[in-house]
Amino acid sequence: MGEDYKALVDSLHFGQKVERAENLIREYFDKFGDDAVVANSLGKDSMVVWDMAVRINPNARGFIITTPFKPQQTIDYMNWITKEYPNLQVFKSDKPREDIYKTDPDRCCDIYKVEPVKRAVVEMHVKCWITGLRCTEGRTRTDYKEVEYRDKDLVKLNPILLFKEREIWQYLALHGVKVNSLYGLGLRSLGCAPCTAITASDNERDGRWVGTSKCGGECGIHTRPLKEDTAPTT
Repeated sequence: MGEDYKALVDSLHFGQKVERAENLIREYFDKFGDDAVVANSLGKDSMVVWDMAVRINPNARGFIITTPFKPQQTIDYMNWITKEYPNLQVFKSDKPREDIYKTDPDRCCDIYKVEPVKRAVVEMHVKCWITGLRCTEGRTRTDYKEVEYRDKDLVKLNPILLFKEREIWQYLALHGVKVNSLYGLGLRSLGCAPCTAITASDNERDGRWVGTSKCGGECGIHTRPLKEDTAPTT
């Protein structure tokens, strides 16, 4: 029987959540070695996971996905962090910029985000990808687990699944982790410039894809298999 993650979000205190996340990361680094790779979105949550990962394993590897539509602040932050951590590799679509986010945001995300992630998984020989996904971010992220088996031969680890937004900021402040300057403008969930807005909603992701059918939703990275022609395992 699986754990009641919703209950754990409220019953565990900050220190317990940090210890739990670090133990998960350590366990899966021990299990997969260099084949455990961090997916770094350059957002606040990913930076908590990345900071934990490099504290546990200074040689940790990670990948970043960029698109033609990223804000300049995010590009600047990406350039800084890849100089600080050479083990972070950047992947992007080979296709030229096409502003299809205006007419087909799902297709836009498929081309510029999902496909590069699939390539990163293959080229970096990833067997376990470690994410900054949290179950309190919004309506589309309530059913995830700390360890998932969506693809054959690919484990997905969500070590900070139980963190609340304030606990993310608490960790970042305690450890002096530099974050994207866009947070200083009031943004709470960062994406591409045309599809990210400030929101006063309780849900952090309600500022994503405003005015479209995807509002507050997902780009697809966390909702579909990342390996071609493979069946999920249990």
